[in-house]
Amino acid sequence: MTSGEADVTVAPREKPETGRARLISGPGILLVWLYGVMVVGAVSRSLVQISTEFEHAPLAYSLSAVAGVVYGFITYSLVRGGEFARKAARICCAVELAGVLIVGTWTLVEPSAFPDKTVWSDYGIGYLFIPVILPITAMYWLRKSARQGNAA
Repeated sequence: MTSGEADVTVAPREKPETGRARLISGPGILLVWLYGVMVVGAVSRSLVQISTEFEHAPLAYSLSAVAGVVYGFITYSLVRGGEFARKAARICCAVELAGVLIVGTWTLVEPSAFPDKTVWSDYGIGYLFIPVILPITAMYWLRKSARQGNAA
């Protein structure tokens, strides 16, 4: 090596030191960021509402707390990495999507059941429809990245 050359060693991006396949490369980083924002939004909203006015809309506030927990688990799974985490994240994304569709439809059909909004009310309109778009996007990305990982 000459004095002007640097020894550059590039570590593989697919596997961290733990040996688990990374899930947060490329678009996965954006998913982790968005899910992190949703965790903060849903958990903080539900904690304030549960601690100050729970008797007003217990179902709505409890569902917002559940949404925050689901978002937190998905975020953790994406950061943790590995095939088990990928499967767990896909299952949680499917549960999240089902929750958004069920609660979203329920809030439209029977609005009196929800005197106040949840994260998933009206398919997440209060959150710019991110609650309905995010799980679809995440499941697509997790599936696509799994196929790319298997092809490598």
